[in-house]
Amino acid sequence: MATNPLAPDWLCLPDDANALADGLWPATIDRTPQGQLLIGGCTAPALAAEFGTPLYLVDETDARARAASLRAAFEAEFARIGTSVHIYYAGKAFLSTEIARWMLAEGLNIDVCSGGELAVALAAGSPPNRLGYHGNNKSLAEIDEACRVGVGTIVIDSLVEIGRVAAAAARHGIVQAVRLRVNSGVHAHTHAFLATAHEDQKFGVTLDDAAALVGLIRAESSLGFRGLHCHIGSQIFGADGFAESASRLLAVHAALLAGGPVPELNLGGGFGIAYTLADTPTPIGELAASLADIVAAQCSALGIPVPVVAFEPGRCIIGPAGITLYEVGTTKSVDVAGNPRLYVSVDGGMSDNVRPALYGADYTVRLAGRVSAADPVLVRLAGKHCESGDIVVDADYLPGDVAPGDLVAVAATGAYCWSLSNNYNFLGRPAVVAVAGGIPRMLVRGETIADLLARDTGVSASTGPTTGSTTGSTDLPKEPAR
Repeated sequence: MATNPLAPDWLCLPDDANALADGLWPATIDRTPQGQLLIGGCTAPALAAEFGTPLYLVDETDARARAASLRAAFEAEFARIGTSVHIYYAGKAFLSTEIARWMLAEGLNIDVCSGGELAVALAAGSPPNRLGYHGNNKSLAEIDEACRVGVGTIVIDSLVEIGRVAAAAARHGIVQAVRLRVNSGVHAHTHAFLATAHEDQKFGVTLDDAAALVGLIRAESSLGFRGLHCHIGSQIFGADGFAESASRLLAVHAALLAGGPVPELNLGGGFGIAYTLADTPTPIGELAASLADIVAAQCSALGIPVPVVAFEPGRCIIGPAGITLYEVGTTKSVDVAGNPRLYVSVDGGMSDNVRPALYGADYTVRLAGRVSAADPVLVRLAGKHCESGDIVVDADYLPGDVAPGDLVAVAATGAYCWSLSNNYNFLGRPAVVAVAGGIPRMLVRGETIADLLARDTGVSASTGPTTGSTTGSTDLPKEPAR
């Protein structure tokens, strides 16, 4: 069977459209003898029946193992070069109280970037000194709360924040540890290292301004300068971008040592994962070794001690541990210049995964309730929203008999799906369920129509029933069993 000409160049016609490729799915993924998708010992049909669809699933064992192995790899490699390392889980990828507890239990700190994320981390029992606080426009109230509770570090993002953080720290009688976020001019997506226009962004200050701003920080008795911070991008493969960024930051770091201690260097995060078979992320152990070698070599060349180094991964920990289940509602075959494409519409869409619409992100989809020997066909997994750009999976192959009532699963949705979810078209955000050892456990309940109407001040007490799901229809008749 020939590859469909409508398929993107990177997408290969599969030998088996039911296969679950290594590296794309949670570690515990499997199929039952009947072909049902099995995750964390739980079958997809049973989970859909209990919790409805769309449904976010997180393999707890996989997420925790990824956190633990990443921390161990980085600690070992940086101990090899004579220093220690701090790993902060980037809460923006996906944060709930339970996930915060998993990360803390596996030895990670947590990075937050809003008052809401701070509240979630604290509600999880996070020790405040294990939290880092980001953000380009932290409100005065957010800064005050961070200082009041005693967060470990605040990342200063601009000149104006120096005075704001200093005043809040003084008001609470503390010396607040801070880092200064700088733009290295490195953009990891293209590795165009010398394109200074990449500094044309809302985050951080230029390297040229860093020394003057560090001087202002050191002049504030209520602030304790810890070091520089930089983030060069997201979904990064390889270490080349980090190498160039670290080189530039360490040159400034070395110069700052003349004015006082600079105990730390934060090189950010953004380590990439595989969303499709075309993606080739760098193994974490290899990345940790490369980054340690880069820092050691540059410090040796500059003749300075190796500082404590910090990183902020999120996607590479929680992304592959998550999948999303949908139910197929309609299918429609279209002809494009003589080539077929099958539109498969599901009961969610850009309200539960806006990344394809925002970034053109690609994903992988498979049947979740059964397997099929039908020939693979090129599909586009579409959402139910009133937008032509409401696409969940732009291109993949499924068995040609995919039909209404089928369950499908989209891989690697653990990061930036729930955290970017929304209520477009008044769909409620789906539930999040953790699975481990054959036991499902709800982490975040799904929203109902009543939840959505509760904030509408025009709703009277006499309004009709509002307790049902806003997405699935688990209380209504289903398609005939296949």
